Amino acid sequence: MMDSILRIAQPPLRRSWPGLAAGVLSALSGVALLAMSAYLITRAAEQPPILYLSIAIVSVRLFALTRAVFRYLERVASHDAAFRQLAVVRTGLYRRLVRIAPAGLGRTDRGDLLSRVVSDVDALQDLPLRVVQPLVISGVSALAAVIAVFIFASRAGLVLLVGLLVAFVVGCLLASWLARTSELDLAERRGALSAAVLDTVQNLDVLIAFGAIDDQLDRVDALDADLRSASLRRASSAGIVAGLIALVSGATVLFTILAAAPSLGHGLTGPEFALVALVPLAVFEVVGAVPVAVLAWRKVAASASRVDEAAPSSSPVGVVIDDEPDDAPAGVALELGPVGSPALALAGVGAAWPEPDGGASSSPALSDVTLEVAVGGRVLIEGPSGAGKTTLAQVLVRFLDHSGSYRIGGVADAELRPADARATVGLIEQTPYLFDENVRQNLLFARDTATDDELTAVLERVGLGEWLRERGGLTARLGERGELVSGGQAQRISLARALLRGFPILVLDEPAAGVDPAVADELLRDLLTAAAADGTTVILISHVPVAASLVTRRVRLAGGRLA
Repeated sequence: MMDSILRIAQPPLRRSWPGLAAGVLSALSGVALLAMSAYLITRAAEQPPILYLSIAIVSVRLFALTRAVFRYLERVASHDAAFRQLAVVRTGLYRRLVRIAPAGLGRTDRGDLLSRVVSDVDALQDLPLRVVQPLVISGVSALAAVIAVFIFASRAGLVLLVGLLVAFVVGCLLASWLARTSELDLAERRGALSAAVLDTVQNLDVLIAFGAIDDQLDRVDALDADLRSASLRRASSAGIVAGLIALVSGATVLFTILAAAPSLGHGLTGPEFALVALVPLAVFEVVGAVPVAVLAWRKVAASASRVDEAAPSSSPVGVVIDDEPDDAPAGVALELGPVGSPALALAGVGAAWPEPDGGASSSPALSDVTLEVAVGGRVLIEGPSGAGKTTLAQVLVRFLDHSGSYRIGGVADAELRPADARATVGLIEQTPYLFDENVRQNLLFARDTATDDELTAVLERVGLGEWLRERGGLTARLGERGELVSGGQAQRISLARALLRGFPILVLDEPAAGVDPAVADELLRDLLTAAAADGTTVILISHVPVAASLVTRRVRLAGGRLA
């Protein structure tokens, strides 16, 4: 829930109290500075002996210094606490994302997700800095000022109390009313703009090739203009609220003077009258942060809601959740039986993709699939696009939950940790992810203890030996998302990574998709040969033709069912 995000975003009291205390002392020093200055000027006008002014002079200097010192300490302590807590928020968010990824994120726009993970998470630091802290400081300062004025002139103290209450209530209500939808609109507009910008950058070549770049840039400009308009409306709201607070402040000062005037000369001296009259100005300078805090709260709440939507605490229906603690041991592959014994067995398996609202899709992508794969086998699962092949791959590697029975090496998947299941069944996706690093780092990602000789040997096995030598060895960079290699080379590197990992069962999801048909046969032959060389069980998912000699069994999937 959103409340859990907000609780995490607020630093614990042991870490936040130094900043709160310093902020209160700084605000009180500011109020006391103005009050004491007014008293000193008025008292000096009476031309008393300098000795009678010495305490006031020293007090003005003291409050000027303490205001600056405590202000500095407040900034240091409060920002340190907020930034440290922001690291906790990010860590918690990433844990949530890991729990539901990748199936739980399949329908989330990547640009909008980036905006939520970066901009909306950053906005959560405003909770302690611009919401909680201003409210606490304003409340304590206002209470102290009312008590001080009440001591000198009780009626003036009551007037100040009423003025502060009006400013609190009216200012907060007006700020809340003006910003009731603006912050959520702003967050959604920021997400839409981020998605459009990311879409433009990632697909720039396609947009240029089809002459659609101008339309896309116009779309980005329109979204940017929409965001500017929403930001302007929010700024206007803040300006209206600030003007109202200034109006209430002036009225309070006026009525405070009228209330204290009858006491002048009757228990209230001229310098004390000036002190009582000017204290409200200093107090309202502090209290003016309250409506701003309400506006900031709207922003924080909207950001927390978007963060919770991106990584909900209640997991989407149909997604396999990995609730292992951070210090849980790494996944361990199962020991499969001898060649010919069952490696995988599915009986009546059905699956559906989660919807954006967290529920399951009403139309299942798989229905009543029964399949057995023997150890050492090379099974081809073929079928048209949309037949459910990728859904089956997600079920096999325990990303997507299912109905029916699914056993790995004779063990029910429900009895296995997701990490152990994924250490046994590996997946090479249709578009494998390559990091913007060199070849060595992309392979060490699978097994960080591998030597350079082992890395070179596994690349030779997948047919990349000559390519590696031409590129200058393991230090050759692959570019962002592997832009410096072809689709076939990316598949081979991904297979090399899987072989290093040592999966007993390997699922190849459309490895020849997007590859030149002239080299597709060679790629499939090399992939299957390299994967099966050490007895790895291979499940090949493909809609392109595969030579009969490369597989031991063919299975056809259509409409989510085995034909």
